[in-house]
Order: sequence, then structure tokens, then C-alpha cells
Amino acid sequence: MQPVEGGLREQNKAQRRNRILDATRELLRDSPESVISTERIAERAEVAPATVYNLIGPRDKIWEALAAGFMDELERRLAARGADDPREVVRATVLLFVGDPVVSRRMVREWEASGLVLDRSPLTQLRRAMADARTEGLLRADIDTDALAAVVATSCVGALHQWVAALIDDDRFLARALFALDVALAAGAADPHRDRLLAPLRTRGAV
Repeated sequence: MQPVEGGLREQNKAQRRNRILDATRELLRDSPESVISTERIAERAEVAPATVYNLIGPRDKIWEALAAGFMDELERRLAARGADDPREVVRATVLLFVGDPVVSRRMVREWEASGLVLDRSPLTQLRRAMADARTEGLLRADIDTDALAAVVATSCVGALHQWVAALIDDDRFLARALFALDVALAAGAADPHRDRLLAPLRTRGAV
């Protein structure tokens, strides 16, 4: 009987944790620039403030928890599509950010302010997809796909910060992220696939 009770206890904890994160997102959407206190989160989630602390941690940890939730959702979306295509990884990541812009922008600004180093990031999925592209022969065998993915990620982060600052809109954010990827893929293209991987660059306008 103990394993069943333990399983129910963990389920209840997970449900309350999800309620806390949902409440945080709702508060951010209601008032994007406000201070999100533990008490306000607890009131919206209908739990005790101590529960927020026990399941999430100090208030600064909320941004880390939101980042983890972001990555959980990205991994779910990519798994549902069976995505191992670098373009799909970049596209899904951008669409996830722009799908909840108020929360995403605040989350990114708080990451910067806190110096948070994320344990998980879309770079992991991008590295895997780039390595798969090399294995499939789309990229040259001598290409360091981890380095190539890092270059793409750096460009995408730059586009993300421009989007967070409202210097570019959603479409331009996606276009710049995909442009960075297309440049990298074209640079590393194996000869049989060079024309196909160069095609997006030849047909693309200024981004």
C-alpha cells in the first residue's frame, strides 16, 4: 500500500506545483512589470505561501521553475512531432517564446538580471538535430556539429533579445533565427545537398 500512497503524494505535489506556475504566469499576464511575491502567487494558486516555498523555493527560483516548464513544453512538442530536423527545433523554440509573449519577455529579463545559468536549453535539442543531419549525410563528415549549433544558438539569442526589447516583431524574430540556421547549414553542407541547403538563402529577402 505504501507505493500507492507515495505515488498519490507525488501526484498531488506535481499538481500543486503546476498550479503555482500557472498562477505565476497569470499574474505576469495581468501585470507584466509588477513584483511577483510569494504571497500573491500563493493566493492565486490557492495554496499556503509555505507551499510555494517548499515546492518551488525562494521567489528568485520561480524564474528557474518557469524555464524548466518552458523546456518541458518544448520537449513535448518536439517529441509529438518526432522532430529531429534542425529547422523544426529552431521554429518550435521561437513559436514557444512568441506564443506567450508577456511571460516570455519577463522571464528572459529576469534570467539576465539574476545571472541564471539554465541546466537545460534548446541548444541540447539543436546539437542533437545537427548531429543527426551529419549522420544522414546532409552535412560534411568533418563538421563539428556542436560548434555549428553553438554559433546558431548565439545568433538566435541575439534575435531573442531584440524581440524581448520589442525592436523586432514575431515574424522577424523567426526569420532571423531561421536565417542563422540556414547560413550554418549551407556552410556545412555535404556536396550532394549543397544546392538544396543553399536554396533558402538564394530566395530569402533581407531580414
